[in-house]
Amino acid sequence: MNLTWLEDFLALASTGNFSRAASERHMTQPAFSRRVRALEEWLGVALFDRSSHPVTLTETGQWFQAVAQDMLARVARVPDEARAVADASSATLRFASTHALSFTFLPAWLRGLESDSPVGPIQLVSDVMQQCEALMLQGRVQFLLCHWHAQVPGRLDPAACRSLRVGGDTLVPVAAPVKSSKGSGKARYLLSSGGKPVPLLAYSNESGLGRIVRALRSGTLEKTQGEPVFTAHLASVLKTMALDGRGVAWLPQSLIAEELASGRLIAAGGPEWSIDLDIRLFRSDAVAPRAAENFWRKVAASAT
Repeated sequence: MNLTWLEDFLALASTGNFSRAASERHMTQPAFSRRVRALEEWLGVALFDRSSHPVTLTETGQWFQAVAQDMLARVARVPDEARAVADASSATLRFASTHALSFTFLPAWLRGLESDSPVGPIQLVSDVMQQCEALMLQGRVQFLLCHWHAQVPGRLDPAACRSLRVGGDTLVPVAAPVKSSKGSGKARYLLSSGGKPVPLLAYSNESGLGRIVRALRSGTLEKTQGEPVFTAHLASVLKTMALDGRGVAWLPQSLIAEELASGRLIAAGGPEWSIDLDIRLFRSDAVAPRAAENFWRKVAASAT
């Protein structure tokens, strides 16, 4: 049997007209009729009642319609299933991670996990949160490493994903020190500046950190007359602008530990302005390849 016969059969079942079905299948009516007849001969049954106009399915034809649809659907799934089988035998772990954590947290975290045994080859995509979430939803990566806050839901459905807390971080609003008193511990801009507009270095909508800051601090920022003067996807870019004295940026403490210690960046507000975050590893709730399942168990053991 030729699989194209099934498509011919379904076209005729849909239209009830040999001429119209042949046109949809881009062939002459005689050639189309021969292929439908060949399918019936292969099955040894009549699928159509040709005495009616339009032609109708016989009782056997009605049964075979569901069979044909299911067979074609299964054939269409074969490439994806083949790739899934190939993935299942692959030892490569596929990660997505936000930019900031790729530079700061990820290397040391992996090194800690490998203290007793190697985790195997890793393929990493480092991007903004929105793109990392898309890669997870498309099944193109097995794991997502990101900052997370319980009050700021993301795009990943908790019912379809699992996550583990693998670390912690804090978003701190910082600015460069006052020019004339570098090292004195006084920030050039203060969020509690008593009505004086504060220039803000903001995250774009694609940023997960920006999503958190907007959700948790937008109301209080309005009271300080904060005015965005620069917007970017990446915390590393906002860090550079903050060091240049352009304004206040909420940056992960893991990214600016050295600058805070040296006084090159100063907290621009009290502790109430900071935001404590989890660092979480997400995965799909579906069964993963053996290497990925082994890695998840290793992470779970180290996180408890």
